[in-house]
Amino acid sequence: MKKSTEVTNLPIISISEGNQIGTVKSLIINPDKNSIDFLTIEQEDWQVSVKAIPFKKVIGVGEYAVTVEHEGATIDLNEIPIANQLLNKKITLIEARVMTRKGEMLGQVLEYFLNEDTGDLMGLLVKLPNREVVISIDHVITLGKDLIIVNEHAKDAFLQKAEQLTQSDGDGTYSDDEIVQEEPVSQSQPVIDEPVQREEEPKENPSEKRENLRKKQIELLVGKKATTNIYGNSGDLLIRTGTVLTEEDIKQAQEEGQSVFVELSMNVSE
Repeated sequence: MKKSTEVTNLPIISISEGNQIGTVKSLIINPDKNSIDFLTIEQEDWQVSVKAIPFKKVIGVGEYAVTVEHEGATIDLNEIPIANQLLNKKITLIEARVMTRKGEMLGQVLEYFLNEDTGDLMGLLVKLPNREVVISIDHVITLGKDLIIVNEHAKDAFLQKAEQLTQSDGDGTYSDDEIVQEEPVSQSQPVIDEPVQREEEPKENPSEKRENLRKKQIELLVGKKATTNIYGNSGDLLIRTGTVLTEEDIKQAQEEGQSVFVELSMNVSE
């Protein structure tokens, strides 16, 4: 398993020619397959077109280099429509926001992990308001340019470290001691009470659940800067580009509805 940052900038070596073709410039993600399909190449001589290597042509991704059989493994992205389409989608994952299928904003992607043998994505390192956790790719529903949608079970399956992504039981599940609980049970509470609490959670007052969600959204966005103008449903300007978000700004976006709030959350910076 590799971090994306451990692959970018690696030299690309041709085994048969015994020379360096270039360096890895970027990883092209296929959001439909949750995989890295191509590595783009940074070359010293100026190129009009973008060169890349299909991941299936990669022999190995090592600590010091990416190896391919020969220079013929490189392609011109303009000649491969699917490769060019994936490049133009500009899905980088890092800094994308993570939201549950039910609309709860969880955090922001800091890094992602891939299987260096197959190119398959394995998981995401996500910054929550108060900590960092790892989410298995098994919980991802959609990989978008700015927003990643995960299923509602992702919150109950946060992992403590990336190494645990390779320790599943083969069906995408992990042992209880590997999972970071979203709301740990107090040590003073008898263990026998835990199942009772979990059974009663669905009966929580809906208005309380909405209010708790709104508070978490505010904690996540307050103090960040809007990178574009945000308009309300009636077309009025709610938040101007460059505004450092206050609690009142975020509440305004929330009151306009989910589409306006999502627009805001996708267009902020630290």
